[in-house]
Amino acid sequence: MRIGVLTFHRCINYGSYWQARCLVEGLRARGHDPVVIDHVSRRVDIAEWRCAFRPTLPEVPPPSDRPRYRAKIHRFHEAVQGLPLSPPIPLEGGAALECDLVLVGSDEVWNLAHPWYGDCPLFYGQGLAAPRLVSYAASFGNHDADWRLDREHADWLAAFDHLSVRDGNSARIVEDALGEAPPLVLDPCLQFPPDAAAAGPVEPGEPAGEPYLAVYGHGFSETFANQVREWAAARGLGIVSIGYRNDWADRQWLDAGPHAFARFMAGAAAVVTNFFHGCVFALLNARPFACEPSWYRSNKVRGLMDTVGGNRHMVEPGAPADLDALLGGPLEPAIAASIDAARQRSGHYLDRALAA
Repeated sequence: MRIGVLTFHRCINYGSYWQARCLVEGLRARGHDPVVIDHVSRRVDIAEWRCAFRPTLPEVPPPSDRPRYRAKIHRFHEAVQGLPLSPPIPLEGGAALECDLVLVGSDEVWNLAHPWYGDCPLFYGQGLAAPRLVSYAASFGNHDADWRLDREHADWLAAFDHLSVRDGNSARIVEDALGEAPPLVLDPCLQFPPDAAAAGPVEPGEPAGEPYLAVYGHGFSETFANQVREWAAARGLGIVSIGYRNDWADRQWLDAGPHAFARFMAGAAAVVTNFFHGCVFALLNARPFACEPSWYRSNKVRGLMDTVGGNRHMVEPGAPADLDALLGGPLEPAIAASIDAARQRSGHYLDRALAA
């Protein structure tokens, strides 16, 4: 089938790029012909660029970071151009697409509180003349289940032929709106793991042989940062922060592209993060990790940990953490078993949704 994939593929965010690419490659491996629906918006572009140049707000980065963030933006643009893109369509409008089916997801495509994509009807299938509409691993992000949905958005969801989400908060929202809980499926990066070694050319700044602790995220509590520094120093591990400035790290690698990010996460001795895809890439590479989730990402991270049985790897902000227990040894075998079982369920859902 010709499948239009509707997601946040142009976000300057490692997870957004990789979930789009992995989903496309997973669909292609099933014999389909996927194309990423290339929605465009000047408003969104400006918001993305502003965020990319000052990604750690309210902390203001030093002027010396600006060229490195600019290089990061260019690397994302080059990577996105390598995806199978449709002709551009307006984000606020919609257009007729020559697709047998439109697949919405992954990412927080239904997050009504997203700062620039929030409440965009396109991600609910509105304005698309598609014969069939399916979601895969969609999320409401930090739109909490207690806020519920209004009738209009519930009706938009009811128009989908098949629905699936990637976290419990999103499942509760859909169940409240439609009266039936949707299947929980894995993020595409876990469902269709990328080959990090084959992902693009080596970039300046990539670690070359020395062991390191990977840091992915920003806004960590001072208590947690101090604990991580002490733990890494005691074991002779350098701390490398990728994509975002964390002054407590030994090295800032701010201009890494998405392909280098995949290799970096695969090669780390351990991972410290507060991002959803920081946890995802630690899991798919079987790297020990600790996550101090931010308020914005807590729904997504907790949902993922519930699915894979990794809740003990979450650290409450500012609380003491037993980092030796979390980072000092391999992941629990039960986590790998949970991921394998979830892959089976997710694959069965996808096959049913695409075949119907």
